[in-house]
Amino acid sequence: MKIDKFGRVIITNDEAFDALYSGKIKSLENLFFDNATVEQFNQSIYINKDQLKELKSLNESDVDIESFDKSNQSTWFMPKNYFPNLIEYIYSLCKTEQQTQRVNEELDLFVQHNMLDLLFYLKYLVDTMREHKIVWGVGRGSSVASYVLYLIGVHKIDSLKYNLDIREFLKEN
Repeated sequence: MKIDKFGRVIITNDEAFDALYSGKIKSLENLFFDNATVEQFNQSIYINKDQLKELKSLNESDVDIESFDKSNQSTWFMPKNYFPNLIEYIYSLCKTEQQTQRVNEELDLFVQHNMLDLLFYLKYLVDTMREHKIVWGVGRGSSVASYVLYLIGVHKIDSLKYNLDIREFLKEN
């Protein structure tokens, strides 16, 4: 097993089947295999005339990390038009002028960093976890500096109360 520059775990045929048969995973879907395994699998399909879909080889040099992230963000599974009024919702949670100003500042930064779609996805993720009674942490790392993430429920740390600088989250100087 190895981890590539994109953070994908690449496994061999033996590792996949060990994980499958030991019960560590339920399916081989959405796994990344080394190129030797991909070739072996695709040859098997051809020889046996199976109606399975061929696996694609991973070629790390084909794409840079920024393009990889952009590609993945465009294929997030989220119902179309989920929570279309998220921005209005976030503003509706503001009770003071200080909160509204902070939300203005953060939303501008989210737009500037091309991360507005992330907010919609995170709202969907939080709602889905709540619906399925999945517990997640109180908050960790630089994300707790974001008041907007606090408002949509990603973490439980009120960055205004603790005077945390949003630039810590988005690494602005």
